[in-house]
Amino acid sequence: MVLIVNGEKIEDSVIQREVERLRPRYEEVFADKDPQEREAQLFDWSKENVLERVLLGQEVKKDNDRIPAGEIESALSILKEQYEDRQELYKAFDAAGEEKLKETVELQMMIERKLNGLCENLPKPSQADIEHYYEQNKEQFKSAEQVRVAHIVKYVDWQTDEATALDAIGRAHDELKNGAAFEVVVDKYTDCADNGGDLGYVMKGQMVEEFEAVVFNLGIAEISDVFRTRFGFHIAKVYDRKPGVVPSLKQVKAEIVDGLKGQMQEKVIDDYIDKLKNTAKIEEI
Repeated sequence: MVLIVNGEKIEDSVIQREVERLRPRYEEVFADKDPQEREAQLFDWSKENVLERVLLGQEVKKDNDRIPAGEIESALSILKEQYEDRQELYKAFDAAGEEKLKETVELQMMIERKLNGLCENLPKPSQADIEHYYEQNKEQFKSAEQVRVAHIVKYVDWQTDEATALDAIGRAHDELKNGAAFEVVVDKYTDCADNGGDLGYVMKGQMVEEFEAVVFNLGIAEISDVFRTRFGFHIAKVYDRKPGVVPSLKQVKAEIVDGLKGQMQEKVIDDYIDKLKNTAKIEEI
């Protein structure tokens, strides 16, 4: 397939290179999608990306407002520091050599300047918009539940096999059942005795799932049975719990303002690109 955009021919190889550029992240995010549907969607998105870049490039070239040579050289210097292999740099920018790289970088800088110009005089989000967003999205700002937890752990690794670790944690569990204080048993048995095994407050999503499945279902001062994680065997004790808390509007106002500004900028840019598409002559052959 060849795209012709306002008379400019875009070979299929350009779209295929965009496909390969997007593929790693795309396949990670859409791993559960049917492979054929996933490939078709990846191609469509890649074609759309190329089309938008071509349209933007054509538009900024009309302005003939070039980037000063010094700014281009500064940008190139930064890029060259990021890539030890010059060929990898050329590949990343789909450039056959130094001159093509320079042209591509300048074009990208011109496009970036154009888009920034479209957004520079946008109004600030109103207080009403900020308050409405806060009310509609309170849950996304809510902090996760926390527990203060300590644990006795016997690692299963190259030094300690499963049976040895299980035997040791079993003896620790027996002592706890017979009335020994958790804090005493920790020092005697654990492989991680720092702070008496106290991990402090841990937030949901911070620890491995197997650990959280146990500790977030314990009451205050409750001690778990022996349980297994990918690291080994554990016994946990919860000392305190903190529920998730919704912060005040004042606490998250700056974050909301940034988010609303970003939404406005995206809309302005999307509307501009849609206008370019609607007035362009686009053919597929």
